[in-house]
Amino acid sequence: MKIKNIVKLSVLCFAFGNLSAQNPWPRTTETAKPWTRWWWMGNAVDEKGLDKQLTTLNKAGFGGVEIVPIYGAKGFEKQYHTYLSPEWMKMLQFTTNKAKSLNMGVDMAVGTGWPIGGPQVDEQDAATKMIVQTYTIASGEKFPEKIILKDEKHKNLKTIKLDIVTAYNEKNEAVVLTDKVNADGSLNWKPALGKWTVYAVFVGKTLQKVKRAAPGGEGYTLDHFSPDATQDYLKTFDQAFGNSNYGIRSFFNDSYEVYNADWTPDFLNEFRKRRGYDLSPYIKYLVSNEENEIAGRVKSDYRETLSELILNNFTKDFTNWAHSKNSKNTNQAHGSPGNLLDLYAAVDIPESETFGSSIFEIPGLKRDTADIQKSDMPDFNMLKFASSAANVTGKRLTSNETFTWLTEHFKTSWSQAKPEVEQVFLSGINHIFYHGTTYTPSDVPFPGWLFYASVNFVPENSLWPHLKGLNSYIERVQSVLQSGKSDNELLMYWPIYDQWASPKGKDVAFKIHNIEKWLHPTDFYKNLDKLGKSGYSLDMVSDKMISEAKLDNQNIQVSKEGGFYKVLIIPQLNYLPESTLKNILNLAQNGASIIFQNEPKNIPGYFEADKRRAELHSLWKSIPFQQNGNVKSATFGKGKIILISDVEKGLEYLKIEREKLTDTGLKFVRRKFDGGKYYYLVNHSSKEINQNIPLNFVGKQVALMNPQNGDFGIAETQNNSVKIQLQSGESLIIKASETADNSVAKWKYIEKIDAPLTLNQPWQLSFKAGGPELPKSRTLTKLQPWTNFTEDAQTQSFSGTGVYTTNLNLKKKNADDYLLKFDKLYESATVIVNGKEAGIVWSNPFEINIGKYLKKGKNTIAIEVSNLMANRIRYMDQNKIEWRNYHEINFVNINYKPFDASNWKVQPSGLDDEIQLIPIHYSK
Repeated sequence: MKIKNIVKLSVLCFAFGNLSAQNPWPRTTETAKPWTRWWWMGNAVDEKGLDKQLTTLNKAGFGGVEIVPIYGAKGFEKQYHTYLSPEWMKMLQFTTNKAKSLNMGVDMAVGTGWPIGGPQVDEQDAATKMIVQTYTIASGEKFPEKIILKDEKHKNLKTIKLDIVTAYNEKNEAVVLTDKVNADGSLNWKPALGKWTVYAVFVGKTLQKVKRAAPGGEGYTLDHFSPDATQDYLKTFDQAFGNSNYGIRSFFNDSYEVYNADWTPDFLNEFRKRRGYDLSPYIKYLVSNEENEIAGRVKSDYRETLSELILNNFTKDFTNWAHSKNSKNTNQAHGSPGNLLDLYAAVDIPESETFGSSIFEIPGLKRDTADIQKSDMPDFNMLKFASSAANVTGKRLTSNETFTWLTEHFKTSWSQAKPEVEQVFLSGINHIFYHGTTYTPSDVPFPGWLFYASVNFVPENSLWPHLKGLNSYIERVQSVLQSGKSDNELLMYWPIYDQWASPKGKDVAFKIHNIEKWLHPTDFYKNLDKLGKSGYSLDMVSDKMISEAKLDNQNIQVSKEGGFYKVLIIPQLNYLPESTLKNILNLAQNGASIIFQNEPKNIPGYFEADKRRAELHSLWKSIPFQQNGNVKSATFGKGKIILISDVEKGLEYLKIEREKLTDTGLKFVRRKFDGGKYYYLVNHSSKEINQNIPLNFVGKQVALMNPQNGDFGIAETQNNSVKIQLQSGESLIIKASETADNSVAKWKYIEKIDAPLTLNQPWQLSFKAGGPELPKSRTLTKLQPWTNFTEDAQTQSFSGTGVYTTNLNLKKKNADDYLLKFDKLYESATVIVNGKEAGIVWSNPFEINIGKYLKKGKNTIAIEVSNLMANRIRYMDQNKIEWRNYHEINFVNINYKPFDASNWKVQPSGLDDEIQLIPIHYSK
């Protein structure tokens, strides 16, 4: 029968004998625990409230907080603290002192709301854009008007200046006229022949201000391309912090969401210095809609310059400043018009972001399409930009803003969070930040203060009693993923110049919200996706990283702390800098293996294009390819170069082995440590797995480790394979070691199960915590949700914890263990057997081993079920009970419309269908 297969596969996750002193789990730290973004609304915090919330977060299993001040709640203005004021700094110092006493860490944003900016950003340092005006003039005519900025929004600004004036005739011949414009805007020039179009480029301002700013944080957003602007901005923090870092572990910068910023006052000089020519005669090709080769080349140079400016004038300066405070820095590079890999690599902790909800094949996993973002879905390979930068350059931590808009407010269960965070782990990220937690004063009633775009990881959440289940799971996984080094064997070059060379548009921003335009259509992405699913482990690499790479025993290494890679893959591309090809060939000369998917035909950029293209072709012709079947290969110095359209066949030719375990549907990420390797395995497929799976490395001993509950034991191995049993939705860690420890007990595999016992006796239902009122207790003749009792209005509005209790007469106890299996659980539960807590059931599949708590004869089983906040919020909106009362954005739903839960359906709450007790026998 079906239940046998389900149980047989799942119980291993709870099966384990006596724990050995030789525990294979790495030592946990505060970074192994999840952290949370901590919003200070209006900075209305006090020592009593900070103490209480930090203590509560610590007990729930959090390792740290990330302070982000935002807009405040109405009616609390007198409690506001101005950002970076002495009062605010006092609250910060109290926070870090208290956190330290709890062994927690504290990060903080370098600004309020986002993107960074504030009152210290004056007009000169504000985000800058080019403003283009065009005029026409014929030969012999005097220019009829003055070249002055017409934009009314800029008329009172003092920093506006005219940067470029260039005229083009009908043959596209250009005349730069910038020095022929008088101070009053009159043009001292008459064209000789033909009709001319004059392009005037002004240095303007975006006028964007900080979104969701806190008191004292209001102001313009920053010009990220200007070193002076960056230094001026950080001086404010120098004044507030002095010579101390106030206990801040890492200073954080949120995603780049600076709209329309495409220029900086010194851009022309920077462009000339970096690209080798003056942009002024070619400005038409940048700002017009012409789509030709010159436009593509000029735009490529422009985009590359923006990338270098944000890297060198903001990101590196931000890192150096954080180091001057003896702190680290964290940066979200996505959204910016720069090479994401280089930007992520330039900081201590690269941070990515998940936004929206993914689709998983796990049976029974809740996913209501009405409660999710329609357009956004986290993308595994997008996440790898951050982890690749960390792995390649040897950074221990890669963080992620996790669960942003996972579902509609008040409807997210911890079971929905688990596969989402697992996908983040599988991408190589190992430092989770929840999005997030809002500080709430103790006298604010339910639901407390809430941020408009988060999953509510707050003590007021009715699911809070079971959050420790999710947090403990993440802690165990991250303790492994933060150990050793990444063990990815392949590097894939990101052909960013193919993106930059497009003649369409102007600046190119690499956002997480439009990857269907810039990432998904590329051969680069298709290769990442295909090779990953085939069982290869990859990181991405930039031109800059390739230029810094060296060979170590035929392995490519970019930095001493970074990973070792067996092969560099150059995917299908159109544009490759001749300097990058030269660096690739140098790697091959010294022993590297290289795979090209096609011959690079062109170089990017405008300066000396013919000369550089000839150099590219000359370098390519120096490779002595020979045909070997379907593969063109060449020995190049000590290395090998392969030319083949099918990258997998090229890897087979080079004898690079994939991990065949992915053929079962399993996903994995691999880490190496001194003396062995870890495999983190996840079953997101719809099927159960009960078989030996092959591993490329098994060593002398393999231990299985269950991140759900911490159990471990020595696995059965055979011919470089390991026996595992995993249900859909479960995960497992494999530790393969080069040495054996005979003191560790064997892993217990399920050999057989006996007929299940259905708990269809009467149940008592009572309520222990929640509101708005506790429903009355009742006796149930059959198990059912408390929301089924529609005649009792209190059951329809209640969010909190209900307790289902029954007695069980176990006539004999002759099985090795007993599994308690739930058909339907809304949403999570603590199981108590004979007065002892057996554990938390919070994720698919909903089941738990309770054999060691049972006894022969009478047993009492209590199941404390917590439901979603949704029903109570529905009640409050139906009864017009005010709970959202914030300045600026005053709470919105998942579609950014005004939030209203009054028309929601009642969310089922409690237990439904059957609960079975299943006797289990382990193999001997």
